Parts: sequence; C-alpha cells; structure tokens
Amino acid sequence: MARESRLPRWLRRSARSAAASAAAARAREDMLLAAAQAGFPLAPAARPRGYGCSCERIGCPTPARHPVSLAWQTQATTDPEQILRWARAEPEANFITATGRTHDVLDVPASAGCAALERLAAEGVATGPVAMADPDRILFFTTTRGTPEDEDEWWPCELDCHPETMDEHPGLRWHCRGSYVLLPPSRVTAGGTISWLRGPELPLPEPLTLLEALTDACAETAAAEARAEAEREAAGWPTP
Repeated sequence: MARESRLPRWLRRSARSAAASAAAARAREDMLLAAAQAGFPLAPAARPRGYGCSCERIGCPTPARHPVSLAWQTQATTDPEQILRWARAEPEANFITATGRTHDVLDVPASAGCAALERLAAEGVATGPVAMADPDRILFFTTTRGTPEDEDEWWPCELDCHPETMDEHPGLRWHCRGSYVLLPPSRVTAGGTISWLRGPELPLPEPLTLLEALTDACAETAAAEARAEAEREAAGWPTP
C-alpha cells in the first residue's frame, strides 16, 4: 500500500490551524464589540511579552495592565469601526475600558467577590456584568456616579481608585472618573486572563445595591486572613 505523502497532511494541519486562528480572532472582536455596544468606551492596552510587558518601559510596574497611550481618556471610544481597526492592527493587544463615563467598576479580591456573589444571589439582587480578573480580583460593573449634570453634585469616596493609587486599595476599589480596568478577553503575565462571569449585555445595577455585600465580604476576608496569619505566627510556622 502506498504511503500518504506528508505534504497533504501538512496542508490539512495548516488549514485547521488557520481556521482556528480566524475563529479566535472573530470571537475576540465579537467580545470587544459587545462591550462597546453596551456603552463601555474602549482603548488599546499593552499585552504580555514573556513575563514582562509589550511597552518599552524598563521594569514596567504594571505589565500588560495599562493603556498603550497616555491619551487613553480622550482615545477611549465605543465606535465599532475604530475598535476593529485597533483589534486587527494588533491582534494580541489587550483593551481597557475608561470608567466614570457610562459605568463604574467595583473591584474586589476574588475570595470576597465569590462570597458576595453568593450572598447577592441568595438575596435576589441582580449584579449585572461581572468579570474575573484572574487570578485574584473580581470586577462588578455598575452605573456611574461620575458624570452629574452639576459638577458640584459629584461626591468623592474614600474607595475611589485611580491607576496610581491601586496599591493603596488592597480591598475594595471603586473605579470611577480618571480610572480604567482591563476588559475581556485581555491576558496578563503568568498566563492570567480577564473573562466574563456575567456578560456586558446585562443591565448595569446601581453601585449602592452591591456595596454593602461587597464591603462586608472584603471585611470578612481580611479578618480571616488576619486570623490565619496570627495562627501561623503562634505556631511558629514560616510565613510565605
């Protein structure tokens, strides 16, 4: 029996690989356009490069987690044609959404976010869009308090978080005016991803309907971590 030439098999594998790449690109574009259609303004962000960042900054402090341009606030848009141009020009780029325009984001540790989701579901509270920022944060998308008709009515909050103050908010962060978060299907270093738990097509809830559950869950998580740390110290175990 004649042996099959390697060339047809190689061509079939190449065709399957090309089809899979095209399908992944379409899925990425569809996900970005769905967010834009929901009213989330988008702008391109850096992507992972090995364990570092695609930007040219040496020792980037937030690799693959920041916008490409310093003008991201004016650049962010919901225009589908512009978003497709960006996505096709840089197929591996991440995207951020600028908060404080059409939506805010309540950003909590993953353990607290999971506990809050269970409580809110038990109470029958609609959470709206929710994303997992693997491996350690959950993002709750809400209506914004950042664009009042009268600027004097805009009320600051001690939970307000901006890119330069992220480290000051290890618990709950409130992304409003002047801030941003990564959007699915972004990727971060060490194989982490941003993915939807509940899609952007859902209605945005008022932030205050979620705030009590989120703050309670963050407090309980912090207390549990403090107890665990005290137990490790009492037992003389090495602390990581």
